[in-house]
Order: sequence, then C-alpha cells, then structure tokens
Amino acid sequence: MASSALPGQLLGPTKSNNIGAGTHISSSNLYASIAGPLTSNPSTSKSSPAPTISISRPSGDLLPEVNTTIIGKITRTNPRQASLSILALGPTGAHVLREPLPALIRQQDIRATEVDKVKMAECFRVGDVVRANVISLGDERAYYLSTARNELGVVMAWSEAGNVMVPVSWREFVDEATGAREGRKVAKPV
Repeated sequence: MASSALPGQLLGPTKSNNIGAGTHISSSNLYASIAGPLTSNPSTSKSSPAPTISISRPSGDLLPEVNTTIIGKITRTNPRQASLSILALGPTGAHVLREPLPALIRQQDIRATEVDKVKMAECFRVGDVVRANVISLGDERAYYLSTARNELGVVMAWSEAGNVMVPVSWREFVDEATGAREGRKVAKPV
C-alpha cells in the first residue's frame, strides 16, 4: 500500500479493509476522502479480521519552491489556464500539505512544443490529479506550474461517466468500463 493517499484514490475492496478516519465507501470499495499519510492497523475484532485503513492530516508547514514537483487536483479550467489545488509535494506526493495551495497552469506551460496548438479541454478536466513542476512562486493568488516534460501531466483521471480511467497514450485516457476515450496531457509514470 502507498505511504500517502490523495482524495478519491482507491484504497481497496471493503471485504479486505475496514473503514477508518479519512476514508469512505463507494460501490464496495474503500476510497481516500482526504490527502494524507496512510495507516493500516490490524483488527482486534474476531468478527472482522481485516485491517482498518485510516488517513490522518499531515503536520508541519511545507511550501513549494521553484523546481519542486507537486501533486494537485484541477478545480477549474478555461481556454487559457487551469486552476488547481496543490495537495502534496514530491513526484509521488510523499509530503502531503496540511492545507491545499492555489496554483495555475497557463496554456503556454502545458507542453514544450507546439504551444500554440494546445487546447485546454484536451489536456485537463476538473477533478484530474496532476503532477507538475513549480516554475514561479507567482503572486499572492497562486503559484505558476508547468507540465512541459514527459513525466508531468495527468496521473489520475475520471471519465464523464464517473469511472476511473487508464492512460493508453501520451495524450489519451480510456474508460475501461465504457470504452470511451478522452484527451489529456498524460504523465509518463515515474
């Protein structure tokens, strides 16, 4: 099991895991409700031998710096930029923030090439989890981020039908349940 979780992340089936703090159940599966470090405590009950999975709020104040890799969730998009909340620092989200921080990915910072052909709707959707790099501390409103490297982009996405999708190329995810394909700026796995 991963050492930290992001909101909406699948933690496992409820038949082999008990619900704990910071988690919720949907369709017989256990999901993360908040971002934070995961703990798995052995069961003390004879009727339910499965461990209890919990997520706790992180402690300490971490702030991103220029060239820091972050994990964030898209909150809003328009044709020129995507707004997101920075949830964790590090390529795998190892350092979860106590409070989300506001950030922007501008159209010109999505890809390194063919910047003028980038369409925001084909790169990001609200709810996508993104790995990005801090390129500027920005202003008092938001950090500025970039996904202009192969290992940066969408790492987790949900289809319009609400199903978790899997990447099939550097620019497309597929909903395995419905077969629907949706465009994204896909991050190469690290």
